[in-house]
Amino acid sequence: MDGCATEATPSEAGRFARIGQWWRRALGSDGPERHTALLIGKSTLAATIAWVISSDLLNAQSPAFAPFSAVLIMQVTIYQSLVQSLRYVGAVAAGVAVQIALGFLVGPQVVTFALVALVALLIGRWSALGVQGGQVPTAAFFAFATYASATGLVEKISQLGQIVLLVLIGSVVALSVNLLVFPPMRFRSAEYSVRALAHTLCELIGDLHPVLSAGELDEEHTQQWRTRAAQTGELIAQAQAGIRTAQESLYFNPRRLFRRHRRHTGFENYGAVLEALERALYQAASLTRSLDQWRDAETSYNYREFLERYGTFLAAIADNARLLSTLDEDHLATQAGELCRLADRAQRYRRQVAEQAESDGLPLADPTRPYGVLVVEATRLMEEFQHTSDVLRRYADT
Repeated sequence: MDGCATEATPSEAGRFARIGQWWRRALGSDGPERHTALLIGKSTLAATIAWVISSDLLNAQSPAFAPFSAVLIMQVTIYQSLVQSLRYVGAVAAGVAVQIALGFLVGPQVVTFALVALVALLIGRWSALGVQGGQVPTAAFFAFATYASATGLVEKISQLGQIVLLVLIGSVVALSVNLLVFPPMRFRSAEYSVRALAHTLCELIGDLHPVLSAGELDEEHTQQWRTRAAQTGELIAQAQAGIRTAQESLYFNPRRLFRRHRRHTGFENYGAVLEALERALYQAASLTRSLDQWRDAETSYNYREFLERYGTFLAAIADNARLLSTLDEDHLATQAGELCRLADRAQRYRRQVAEQAESDGLPLADPTRPYGVLVVEATRLMEEFQHTSDVLRRYADT
């Protein structure tokens, strides 16, 4: 009889392969996988320390409050950990205070619980507490249960005070671990944000230019382009969040004192590049709308060569976006020089678009015709990429 060993199914083998790839990326590069692994590891460490303190040293009645707080406070940056810890402790303290005020006045009655819930929910709507506002009623409910189960006045006060103490312990432990154990330095988040938007723009324009170069348009293509361009809002919001994370990672971070991080004092240059890419995406969206409204209904003018020139220009813009999608600060000087060269080439092709339109006698001033709009969109796209190359060149030279 054969042994009990069984071969993995193809789906299981694929799953194991993906897990292995994830860990290789986490160990091999400073990317999202490593950030996730570090956050999980530090959260585990902080929760364990908080549990030992609350359970073994303090012998608390509800020691889970401390590790729960530690995990909740562990954020991707020290700044966010500090902000959320202040809000969280304030929310818990407010919830416990509501119970103390109403519980001792009215007693552990159902009407008291209703009043506690009402007041806590109202306080939880306070904008200063942010996302931690929901912790006010949660803390108030736990405090009510603790108050109702305690027997004497001293025990009631002790148990309610212990809730706040455990939350403070968990928060302090989380802040300490986040500060001392691989404090998060997320300046690469700004770089990743630029890459993501540039990749999106590259893919969109990369699909546009072959069709235009062929001199043909159809409803299926133009509607697909317009739909894709309209769905970039969420990507822009994510990229903006990446820039904010990069900036926040510098606050209160001891690693910024290291020589390799001293030059990261701000992210204005990456922010300017990101804003230019956002505007370029909006221009691309406007371009797709113009093409979708036009399609192949235009029969009064010979526009084939104009579209071919336009396709060549967009291909050059796609090359610019492709380079930005591989942006690497360690090779920024070389990439900035290459980007300037690509921008100069795209500028030549843009001029050829305008020259071809004039040569063909296309009515650029006629608002009912698409030609003038397309020439304007080409000019605006070129302005954004020229601005991007200039910003990165200045940044690389500093």
